[in-house]
Amino acid sequence: MSSSQSSSAAASTRTSDLPKSWSRVVITSVHPTIDGGRWPIKRAVGEHVEVTAGVIVDSHEALAVELVHRHEDESAEHVSRMSSTGNDEFVGAFEISDVGRYFYRIRAWINRFATWQDQFRRRVEGGEPDSEIESELKAGADLLAQAAENAPKEDEELLEAHIEAFENGNEQAALGDEIAELVRRHAPHDQQTTSATHEVLADPELARFGAWYEFFPRSAGDSPGEHATLDEAAERLPRIKEMGFDIVYLPPIHPIGETNRKGKDNAPEAEPGDPGSPWAIGGFLEDGSKGGHKSVHPKLGGIEAFDRFVDRANELGLEVALDIAFQTSPDHPYVEDHPEWFYHRPDGTIRYAENPPKKYQDVHPINFENEDWPALWHELKSIFEHWIEHGVTTFRVDNPHTKPFAFWQWCLRELRKDTPELIVLSEAFTRPKTMYSLAKLGFNNSYTYFTWRNSSEELMEYGRELFQTEVAEYFRPNFWPNTPDILHDDLVHGGRPAHKIRFVLAATMSSTYGVYGPPFEHVFNEQHPDREEYAQNEKYEIRSWDWDDPTSLQPFISRVNRIREENPALQQMRNIRFHDTQNPEIIAYSKSAGTNLVLVVSTLDPHHAQEGQLVLPNNELGLPVHDAFPVHDLLQDARYTWRGSHHFLRLTPDAPAHIFRIERDVSNETSHPVYDRLVHA
Repeated sequence: MSSSQSSSAAASTRTSDLPKSWSRVVITSVHPTIDGGRWPIKRAVGEHVEVTAGVIVDSHEALAVELVHRHEDESAEHVSRMSSTGNDEFVGAFEISDVGRYFYRIRAWINRFATWQDQFRRRVEGGEPDSEIESELKAGADLLAQAAENAPKEDEELLEAHIEAFENGNEQAALGDEIAELVRRHAPHDQQTTSATHEVLADPELARFGAWYEFFPRSAGDSPGEHATLDEAAERLPRIKEMGFDIVYLPPIHPIGETNRKGKDNAPEAEPGDPGSPWAIGGFLEDGSKGGHKSVHPKLGGIEAFDRFVDRANELGLEVALDIAFQTSPDHPYVEDHPEWFYHRPDGTIRYAENPPKKYQDVHPINFENEDWPALWHELKSIFEHWIEHGVTTFRVDNPHTKPFAFWQWCLRELRKDTPELIVLSEAFTRPKTMYSLAKLGFNNSYTYFTWRNSSEELMEYGRELFQTEVAEYFRPNFWPNTPDILHDDLVHGGRPAHKIRFVLAATMSSTYGVYGPPFEHVFNEQHPDREEYAQNEKYEIRSWDWDDPTSLQPFISRVNRIREENPALQQMRNIRFHDTQNPEIIAYSKSAGTNLVLVVSTLDPHHAQEGQLVLPNNELGLPVHDAFPVHDLLQDARYTWRGSHHFLRLTPDAPAHIFRIERDVSNETSHPVYDRLVHA
């Protein structure tokens, strides 16, 4: 081999190790992203996405950085300039106006003209000789000419005019911001680099700001112990709307199995007339056939009554949420038609659900690992689709953490292709990583540990985790003070004051919350002697409620919900700030949106009066440091004038909470410039 051939081969080997392309500009970070961009962040209509990016370049070149975004239904992209906040970080934002998915990415390049302009300004200010200035103006004119090649006619003419000014030695023409922006828009993107594309799951506003009310329609009648219909349940809807709720959530409304039916108080055997648990899905219809997840219990009135219920709710401005529980009774048609979808004992019989030592003989769990799993997945997805066709786009999913994550990821993404307004609440009281993973893969809302966070330290720590860390980018907490399965000791022993306290905390800490309504508003707090749940549990029997009881908490609930509706600050989650009260039995926090500042102060002691000194960071909240400012207690409809940062408060079991509204000058508030531009404009 000749020396020239050897040299050529060596060069070929060396070049094969080189990158195919490279840029001097490096995007070091993009925020927000979840797990490196594996999952979409979450926002709701009316919110914005604030994006920060770390961008660097070798030497001292100026950079141009842009945020590029579009909705999935758009072909054209929207481009906005990102502003430098110092330390090689840039920030930009865009608003969420439609449900569905948004895509965003960062692109950056060397801004040759900005680099030249900065150096030219220093040359002029340094008094360099005219010959140097003249030479540099010619270099600047060359950059203008490059930009003019890509400019539309009007901008091209402006650039040519500046070129002439540069050539005539006009120093001031080269120093203006207008010419810098004009060149930036049209100059070549030298050394451009682009980040990966990231996603936003854009939910309906109701996913961010909503009040859920749960009740059993079979207990909605006026005759004690008699099974009510959905038409009778619909008569309760105006009252629920008047209390200020947005979503009516119904436990399963399907036929209930008779085989191994549970009796009252979860008794292993039912007595004659016991209605069974609605979660034992699958039973007999009026014609003797079996119905499952797509049927309505005949005593509720069938599908026609359900459609009338949905229509009435929608007339009142209420959304209907249904429970999705992927399990069956022994009388479900799946058991006969698809026995391969279930677990079997060695003797061939289908295995019932167990969580030793607990046994659920009335329920069969589904085996997602069976060989016919594709048909199973499609069938389960079709259950959602069936109820979507009947006007329901909001669901609560029972125990999603006991079903494969891969199924939920596929199912929810497929459903949103035709129903982007879908809202799905995850009922997964389990370990944090599991709860958070379900949120990442597509659940809009999630139950939380709120029920078991009772001290001020616990509540503040949990609030900071949910609302002030990366968790807030994908996990939207739905606070429930009670459910049919959960009656906490605080409500048992704290009575009416504790119900008020927990309701205020749930409804104001999070912008989306719910209650299991009738027992909560009527302060029914008899706990089962062996379990943290209600005695006379409505899951296993028909209860009677005085729906118009004047001593109930209905007026209090209505007032709090009206306060939520009238104050934009309470319609957001990520804006909470906790404040010192110098008393661990009192918790205080504020939320702000524009000029609207809401301050919540609540005792955590339902038995005794508590006093404390509320300490406010006036500068951070945009409040006067020395001058007086008006304060309106929205719960008691009382008005005060406060001055300074320390304020004495006394709370009692009769009046355990204050919700203050403070109008303030947002120009004094410490806030991010992009947030300020979007929210306060």
